[in-house]
Amino acid sequence: MIGEGGFGPVYKGLEEFKNEVALIGKLQHRNLVALVGSCVEGDERILIYEYMPNQSLDYFIFDKVRRELLSWKKRFEIVTGIARGLLYIHQDSKLQIVHRDLKTSNILLDNNLNPKISDFGLARIFRGDDTEVNTKIIVGTYGYMSPEYATEGIFSLKSDVYSFGVLLIEIISGKRNKGFCHLDHHHNLIGHAWLLWNDGRTLELMDRCLKDSYNESQIQRCIQVGLLCVQKFPENRPDMSSVVFMLANEDVALPRPSEPGFFTERGLSTDTSSSKDTSNTGNALSITIPVGR
Repeated sequence: MIGEGGFGPVYKGLEEFKNEVALIGKLQHRNLVALVGSCVEGDERILIYEYMPNQSLDYFIFDKVRRELLSWKKRFEIVTGIARGLLYIHQDSKLQIVHRDLKTSNILLDNNLNPKISDFGLARIFRGDDTEVNTKIIVGTYGYMSPEYATEGIFSLKSDVYSFGVLLIEIISGKRNKGFCHLDHHHNLIGHAWLLWNDGRTLELMDRCLKDSYNESQIQRCIQVGLLCVQKFPENRPDMSSVVFMLANEDVALPRPSEPGFFTERGLSTDTSSSKDTSNTGNALSITIPVGR
């Protein structure tokens, strides 16, 4: 046992370790962390990655001082880098992979603050004609999980797209989706972004420290792309090739997003699991949830 979250204890496992070694060793992309080596000896299991001097994205984005180092230009570069890394594992690599635990603490930053997706311990390979998988054991981090995965155990490439949408909104706002609070309503950060977008007040979502560096049209576009990614139904979400295209081409008209997943106000929800929270600071723990059938 290595920790405990809102849904119970968290255990480290040999299978997850072997899975990460097998997967990451076969992947090569500038926006994926490179595995240098590994070791299994007795109870010792070690993964050796390329050195990331700037730790992870959450170390910067949620810190009152360090967030100032991430101008809008740099944040946009981070967003597009993450998108390209996801596109690679979803479509362009030899293996089609669903990450299943995409979050700010799993985005490492190199010496130039370039993003690299890490932690493939929970990833799954899709083979042949697989479009979605149903599992009785849900693994991941609450706040980034798509509705169909968190409630039904169904995951697909579109589950990662949902997580990317959450990441995108967090990067723009400098706030966490999980644990977000507002005086006027009880929605999470994604719900808050949806309300602002519908009211034509999307710029109010922007991190205040970006006021001297932001590009209004880019931020407006990124928020809309984020909302497209977190739509309730997976078939409505774009794939990552479309996301990369939409982010790179400001002249292309974007579709109108529909209501995001988990939009129900927390105070009105009958789903008790949605109100559980462990900590609003530090890295969120990955959780394992057995789903009854």
